Amino acid sequence: MADDLTEAQAANRLMRLAKEIARHDKLYHDEDAPEISDAEYDALVRENRELEERFPQLVRPDSPSKRLGAAPTTALAKVAHARPMLSLDNAFSAEEVGEFVARVKRFLALPADASVAFTAEPKIDGLSCSLRYEKGELVLAATRGDGAVGEDVTANVRTIGDIPQSLTPSPSGQGKSRVSREGAGQSDAHPLSPALSPEGEREMPDVLEIRGEVYMSKADFEALNARQAASGGKIFANPRNAAAGSLRQKDAGITAVRPLRFLAHGWGEISEPLADTQYQAMKRIEGLGIAVSDLLVRCDSVDEMLAHYRAIEKARADLPFDIDGVVYKVDRLDYQERLGFVARAPRWGLAHKFPAEKAETTLEAIDIQVGRTGKLTPVGRLTPVGVGGVIVANVTLHNRDEIERLGLRIGDRVRIQRAGDVIPQVIENLTRDEPRPPYVFPNHCPECGSEAVSEEGEVDVRCTGGLICPAQRFERLRHFVSRGALDIEGLGEKSIAEFVDVGWLNSPADIFRLRNHRTDLLGREGWKEKSVDNLLTAIEAKRQPDGPRLLFGLGIRHVGIVTARDLLKCFGTIEELRRVALSDGGQEELSSVQGVGPVVAEALVDFFHEAHNREALDDLLSEAAPQPFVSDARQTEWSGKTIVFTGSLETMSRDEAKAQAERLGARAAGSVSANTDLVVAGPGAGSKLKKAEELGVRVIGEDEWAKIVAEA
Repeated sequence: MADDLTEAQAANRLMRLAKEIARHDKLYHDEDAPEISDAEYDALVRENRELEERFPQLVRPDSPSKRLGAAPTTALAKVAHARPMLSLDNAFSAEEVGEFVARVKRFLALPADASVAFTAEPKIDGLSCSLRYEKGELVLAATRGDGAVGEDVTANVRTIGDIPQSLTPSPSGQGKSRVSREGAGQSDAHPLSPALSPEGEREMPDVLEIRGEVYMSKADFEALNARQAASGGKIFANPRNAAAGSLRQKDAGITAVRPLRFLAHGWGEISEPLADTQYQAMKRIEGLGIAVSDLLVRCDSVDEMLAHYRAIEKARADLPFDIDGVVYKVDRLDYQERLGFVARAPRWGLAHKFPAEKAETTLEAIDIQVGRTGKLTPVGRLTPVGVGGVIVANVTLHNRDEIERLGLRIGDRVRIQRAGDVIPQVIENLTRDEPRPPYVFPNHCPECGSEAVSEEGEVDVRCTGGLICPAQRFERLRHFVSRGALDIEGLGEKSIAEFVDVGWLNSPADIFRLRNHRTDLLGREGWKEKSVDNLLTAIEAKRQPDGPRLLFGLGIRHVGIVTARDLLKCFGTIEELRRVALSDGGQEELSSVQGVGPVVAEALVDFFHEAHNREALDDLLSEAAPQPFVSDARQTEWSGKTIVFTGSLETMSRDEAKAQAERLGARAAGSVSANTDLVVAGPGAGSKLKKAEELGVRVIGEDEWAKIVAEA
C-alpha cells in the first residue's frame, strides 16, 4: 500500500495512525477496555512500520514505533522502571520466523549455517508486571504502563499466592511451582518440555527484578463472572481484562479475593547475572519459587522452533490460561547483549502469533452508532455463534467502504474472525452472489437527522449536527469536562447524563449555568447540599480556564492538547484563531503553524465555518474567559510581531527559522498580510515577496535575519 502513496498522503496517514494507535494503547493498557482485536491492532502497527520504512523522513519523535503502551493515568502511584519494560516484534508466518533467525545471524556476523539456540515458550495473555526483590525480599511491584513509567501495585501483588514475599532457593535448584496444562502449582513437567536440570549454586543477587504476566485462569475467570453476575457486579469481557482490573485496584482487599496468578518470563534490573543463557536463567528463577511455564524449551534450529509452536498451538485449548502465540528468545545472554534493542523492542526476541479463530453465522441486522466526533460506525448483529469458547453476537463492520467491499446485506451468511477476545470482524461474505436487496448506508444521522457526509479522501461518514446531535452532545460534554480538557471534578458521566436528560445541559456553556438550577438539584435523589456546592464551586473555578485546555475541550477533529498549545502559542487567543480560520488564505496560514499541517488546518476551517459551532463557541465565551496563551519566549523588540519566511532558506530549515522567531517572541506566519511586520526572503521567493512589496512590508535576506537573531 505504501508504494501507492505520495509523501503528503503518507504523512497524513501516519498522523492518523499515530492518533489511532495511541487511543487503542490507552484503551488496552490503561483502561483495560480494548475496542479492537489484537489482529486489528497488529495490522495498524504493521502499516505504520511499513510506511515509516518507505518514508523514513516522516518518522516523528512521538511515532508509535518509538513508544510502548500508554502512560498510566489512574490514582495509583507512578513508578519509573530501572530498565524499560519493552514489547516484542510480531511474526505471523513461518517465513517471518526464518527471517528473524537469519537476521540475528547477520547481525552477529555468523555464517548462515551456524547454529544459534533459542528458547520458546507460550505468550500468555495477561497484564505485564515487574517484581523487584532486594536481598531476596519483595520491595516493589509495578505494571508496565508506557514501558518507562508504570503503576505501583505492591500492596495488591502481596495478596497473590503465586508470588513469594521472600526468595529462597530450593535445595535441588528446582522450582516448587510450575505452570502445566493441568493448572498452576504443579511439579510435573509437561510432556512437550524436558525437565530443567539443576544449576550450580550461586549467591542470591542483591537486586533482582523478575518480570512476567499476572493472569487469571479460564476456570477462575468463569467462576468470578458467575459471582459477579449473582451479586450484580461488573461482568468482565475476558480473563485478561479481569486480571488487569483486579490487579489495578486502589483497595488491595479487592485484589485479595480475586483468583490471580503469576507466570515469569524474564527479568529487568539485576545486580549480577543469573546464568549464561536465557534457559538457565529461567531455571534459576523457577528455583527461587517463581512459576515458570512448563512449555519453555530450548531449540537449536528453526525447524525445532516451529515444531514447538505447532505443539503449543495444538495444546492451546487444554491450557488453563489464554495464550495468543509463542515467544522466541536468543538463548545466549552475551548474544542478547550484542544484539541490543531497536525502537521499543529487543532484536533478540520475537512473538509468533497464532492465526485468528474463525466461525460462520448469519448477519441479522446492521445498526449505526454515532460517536463523539459524529462518526457513523456500522455494527453487525449476528445469529450468536461460538468462537474459541466465547459466544459472539456482534461484529464490527468498520465503515461504509468495508460494507461495500464485502458486499454485505442483511441475511448474508458470513465468516467471522476473532483474535484477542474482543469484538470480531467479518472476513468473508459466503452468500454475496445470492439475490438480495443491497444495503444502503444512511446519508443522514440516525440520531438527529442531520446530513451525514464524508470528507474528500476519507472513508468515514460523519454527522454534521455537532452539538445539536444527541449522540454527540453527551460525548462532547463528557470530553469537555474530562481530565485533559477543563477537568471539572464531580461532573462525571452519570451526572452529565442526568443533566442532559432533564434538559439542563445542551452545550458547554450550560455547564456554567448549572448554578441557576441549585434549588432543583438539591431536590433530586443523591444530591446533598455539600455535593451540590462542591460541584458548583468546581465549575466556578473553571471560568478562567487555560486556553489550550478549553480549545482541546471543544472536540475539534485532530486537535489534541499538544496541537491546541501549538495553535494558541501562535495565535494567542481562540478568537484570533477563529478569525484566521475564517479569513481568505486561512487554511494555508494554519497549515504553516509548526505541529499543525494541512489535515488539522482543514478540520479547524470546517469547524469554524459551521454556524452552529460559532454560536456554541460565542455562547461559551460569554460564560468563560480563557486566559491568553503566555509564551515562554524572552521579551525582545520582536515580541508580538508577525514574521513570514519565504523562498529557499540556505543556512537553516524552515522549521528552525520559525523556532528562532518564536524564541524572539514573534509569530511565524505562513502568509503575508497587512498585519505582517517582516518578511525574510530567500532565493526563489515568489508571490509572498511580491505581496510584501505591494503592501510596503519590510523585506530582508537570510544573512540580515541571522544578525537579528544573534543580536537579540
